[in-house]
Amino acid sequence: MSKITILGCGRWASFHAWYQSEKLHNEVTMWGRAGDPIYEQVVKTGRNSYIELPKGITYTTDLAKALRHADTIIIAIAAQAMQSFAVSIGKCNPQNKTFVLCMKGIDQNTGERLSEILRKNIADTNHICVWVGPGHVEELTAGQPNVMIIAGDHTNTVRRVINMFESPLISILRSDDLIGVEVGAAAKNVMGIAAGFLDGLGKSSLKGALMARGCYEVSLLIEKMGGNKLTAFGMSHLGDFEATLFSKNSHNRRYGEEFIKGELSDNIGTAEGVATTKAIYNLAQHLGVFMPITSTIYAILYEGADKNNLVTDLFKIVTHQEFNYE
Repeated sequence: MSKITILGCGRWASFHAWYQSEKLHNEVTMWGRAGDPIYEQVVKTGRNSYIELPKGITYTTDLAKALRHADTIIIAIAAQAMQSFAVSIGKCNPQNKTFVLCMKGIDQNTGERLSEILRKNIADTNHICVWVGPGHVEELTAGQPNVMIIAGDHTNTVRRVINMFESPLISILRSDDLIGVEVGAAAKNVMGIAAGFLDGLGKSSLKGALMARGCYEVSLLIEKMGGNKLTAFGMSHLGDFEATLFSKNSHNRRYGEEFIKGELSDNIGTAEGVATTKAIYNLAQHLGVFMPITSTIYAILYEGADKNNLVTDLFKIVTHQEFNYE
């Protein structure tokens, strides 16, 4: 049995708390902000709107206490909250911890990856991993197996975390490309919104083209940022992308569908991919990467572009040649 701390209490945080306690039989402490209604609901009822949690979990609003509980810390919060949260973690001065980021996104104001944000706030004695890939809470808790991926800043730490967290429910692959895994995972949410747009317009057959062209443009961005472009075609992006495109449980796909129809429901909230669209669009502009799909999604979400031009603009290319092999 290992000691594990979960920072967060939303959908994915609660899943990881359930997984660590129920499937891996670890000793789990779950942290949430004082006064957060989601955290208060979990403490009071042992469940939230996503999942019922095992009874052996300990709850706390004391961040320093939560960090002291375990050497392995899972973080699963909203990606755009990472800047301020990393500062709070840094003030606790953790040492010799392994932080596992189970979240997807890029900061919309700075263009930083989430591991970069955390790294600048914690001591070098700590290691950072990123755990992403396909899977939806509803399906995993129902016992549907999946394959995910972990990358990190230290190979031996990644191997150790995989050995700790793998189970018959989740097989875990290893990647040496932290940049590619983070960027690909974040960009998946943008493409998920694009898939929802196509569903909402009754153009679902174009999701095959979206998958192919989306992966290609994301691979160009990963390469420009210093990662391996082939990572876009692996589990962190393409594998997760496929699960998103065709799943009724994908929040980003559903958001895109409701947005393009003008029928956003009160309970859906803003999808993580909305802020990530802005972040990736700005990165592409800054780095000079041609990303027509991302640019089209950005124009619709942020500039009020005409949705009737979506299909034409989505697959805009300079020539009819599929790839530039030079």
